[in-house]
Amino acid sequence: MEAKELVVRAGKEVVASGLIARTWGNISCRIDDKQFVITPSGKPYETLTPDEIVLVNIEDCSYDGDVKPSSEKGIHAEAYKLRPEVNFVIHTHQKIASVVSALGLDINNVTGKSKDVIGDYVPVGSYGLPGTGKLRKGVVEAILRSDSKAVIMAHHGALCMGTDYDDAFAVARELEVVCEGFIRNKYEAVTGAVASGLDSVASYVAEKFVKKASSVPEVAPCKSERDGEAFNISLIDGDGEVTRVDIKTGDIISNKDSAPETTELHRQVYKKRKDVNFIVHTKTPDVVAVSKLGRTMKPLLDDFAQLCGATVRHAAFDANNTLKTSKKVVKALKGRNAVLLDNNGALCVSSSEYDATAVEIVMDKGCRTEVGARLFDIVKPISPIETRLMRFVYLKKYSKQAKK
Repeated sequence: MEAKELVVRAGKEVVASGLIARTWGNISCRIDDKQFVITPSGKPYETLTPDEIVLVNIEDCSYDGDVKPSSEKGIHAEAYKLRPEVNFVIHTHQKIASVVSALGLDINNVTGKSKDVIGDYVPVGSYGLPGTGKLRKGVVEAILRSDSKAVIMAHHGALCMGTDYDDAFAVARELEVVCEGFIRNKYEAVTGAVASGLDSVASYVAEKFVKKASSVPEVAPCKSERDGEAFNISLIDGDGEVTRVDIKTGDIISNKDSAPETTELHRQVYKKRKDVNFIVHTKTPDVVAVSKLGRTMKPLLDDFAQLCGATVRHAAFDANNTLKTSKKVVKALKGRNAVLLDNNGALCVSSSEYDATAVEIVMDKGCRTEVGARLFDIVKPISPIETRLMRFVYLKKYSKQAKK
């Protein structure tokens, strides 16, 4: 029970710290040399209870009860087999380590405090679809060729191993420091300048690969929510003024004078997509940088393929021609939960605010990974067949599990 309570506590901490989004990633705690407990499959960490944490046998990954353990239980079992000193494992989808995961490059010569926490070398395990033996094999190979407490999983995330709860979290946090340093060093080598932060990398990539998309006029980002036959929309950085709009007719019911430029765009999405109840327009530096490229995004991360789409297209929204350009954006959004708006970030949509926020988080991470890949000149998307398969499985299985 103590181990289960630690895993529940860790679940809340990984969400609060941004190390994962929604149900991505998993957490376990060793009981002894034969068993460990692990988070269940497809359930939100914020509401987990000890009764939902599953007891698993290390040797064969068997378990009792009706609650299904994480599909990555085999990776945790291997960590406990191969590392007798490890008693707590966190599989994260942390943002900066995810950038490195798409490069396929080991991080050598880790120094200073980071070396003390993680080790002097961070290996990257070869790619495999989530929950598969191929992914497990890649992680095992990486663990065997390094003494590192952290393993980066290609196109996927990271495995952080600790002697206890605190040590595992220290490894996860320090891995972000190591990965950021790795990216900064590359930026300095390429540009001859010192990065003031990773936003500098986004600016550099946007300028280097600039396309005609960057000439599209900027619009202020908004968020909106369906409310019966109408929707409510407001500026994200505004004074909180809410405009209410009839979805069918486009008539503004209240606060017409404060209606944002993108009101018609949001209306068209609600009109054509009955599955969408919440929209958020994100304009983080990395998302804006990628939106300036005017290109369809092909997933470099598997959670991007699952939440956002097997691809994410782009379209130009023009506030001077709202109806025509709104329809083009909606067309580009078909079958997806995100669309790039040329020079204007991305529109993230879903059935609830909770789900739309998860799409926004993964979209931002996916764009940061795209920016990093272009900096290193290593843009190797996951295969189209695998991205479509992951998207299909997510829509049919995991997204439904998360709502239970």
